[in-house]
Amino acid sequence: MKHCSLIFVAVVLLCTAGLEAQTKSVKKSPVLAEAKPETVGMSEERLARIDKMCTEAVETGSVPGVVALVARNGKFVFWNAYGMADSETGRKMKRDDIFRIASQSKAITATAVMMLWEEGLFRLDDPVSKFIPEFRNPQVLKTFRYSDTTWTGEPAHREITIRHLLTHTSGLGYGMIDGDERMKMLYQKAGVTDLFTTENITIEESVKRLAKLPLHHHPGEGRTYSEGLDVLGYFIEVVSGIPFDEFLRARIFDPLGMVDTWFYLPDQKAGRLVPVQHAVNGKWKRFPVTFYDPDYPVKGARTFFSGGAGLSSTAKDYATFLQMYLNGGEYNGVRILSRTTVDLVLTNHIGELWDLPGEPMRDFGLAFEILTPEGQATGGMGTAGTFNWGGYFNTQYFADPSEQIIGIIFKQTQGISEDSNRKFRQLVFQSLDD
Repeated sequence: MKHCSLIFVAVVLLCTAGLEAQTKSVKKSPVLAEAKPETVGMSEERLARIDKMCTEAVETGSVPGVVALVARNGKFVFWNAYGMADSETGRKMKRDDIFRIASQSKAITATAVMMLWEEGLFRLDDPVSKFIPEFRNPQVLKTFRYSDTTWTGEPAHREITIRHLLTHTSGLGYGMIDGDERMKMLYQKAGVTDLFTTENITIEESVKRLAKLPLHHHPGEGRTYSEGLDVLGYFIEVVSGIPFDEFLRARIFDPLGMVDTWFYLPDQKAGRLVPVQHAVNGKWKRFPVTFYDPDYPVKGARTFFSGGAGLSSTAKDYATFLQMYLNGGEYNGVRILSRTTVDLVLTNHIGELWDLPGEPMRDFGLAFEILTPEGQATGGMGTAGTFNWGGYFNTQYFADPSEQIIGIIFKQTQGISEDSNRKFRQLVFQSLDD
């Protein structure tokens, strides 16, 4: 019995050792550092227009506070904080404040999936039911009765694959933020957890509940923004044999030096979290508890790791993650993904499923929106191939591989409409001076 215990401990130690870091790279890019704009072909005078825009956004009450960051060729050329992190307490915003990045978590989860794919553990077109049996024989919603939420379905034309989950083409929905009221009712009744939670539940429990529900459409035949990346968080646990949060910490965050990116913040970092705020009678107030608790990620059971919306981070940490992609999968001598895998991630995987009539502006890769040549022609969005996404609490990022530019603008608001994200992106590209 003692001998068996020793073997078990040895196996655990070997598995843990394998998680300590990614492979070393023959390439060693420098760590992101601040530099004068002119050293990387950008105009300090033109970047000042971003400063003016952010200052005015705070002064006019459009937003309570902002952190804005611009990097080019691996150098920070603009990184400032504006306004209030917490208007009720008078705490000023700082550059290293921590924000709930919500759906910006998706790109990180997708990266973890592709790291395991590189190990040959599955194919992108494998059915997810091969790893999570509860997804076998999916049904597409056919009829629904509002009075008691009973429903009927028809057999899906095909199984849900890993690629479907990465591209929001699985037919799964998004519960409380779903555009279909029927899906909202079904997800709520089943106890599926959207976004994140302070409750005592695991992603395994929520995903297995989700697997029993009907789909919006046949897999691969439409695009519906979904909880597919939450499913993949649990998929990572199944395939790797390691809790999802620990996998991200060991394989992505620690190797890249992303020390401020967490599902649940350590106590010593909690004071840097920016509260979610909304405007009430002309004043910024903390957002109340609705279908989610805004005290996440500093309170609660700390057991639910939402791959689709659960992470919190800083502008610097997220810029580091994006710089790894601009470097072709490497950062500071650590290889996270191969260059060919990065190319695969940033390739359109959904055909024309996302095209609006007369507006073929964007493609969709493996968790990234990608600007098309037609989108580039609209102006102010970057070069074709620029990839981007945002988060539920008004955080946005973009990265342009051709120009080697990263732009990040973080706020933490709900229930407001303002234009600083569009202006920021446009102002970043007008700052080029080379």
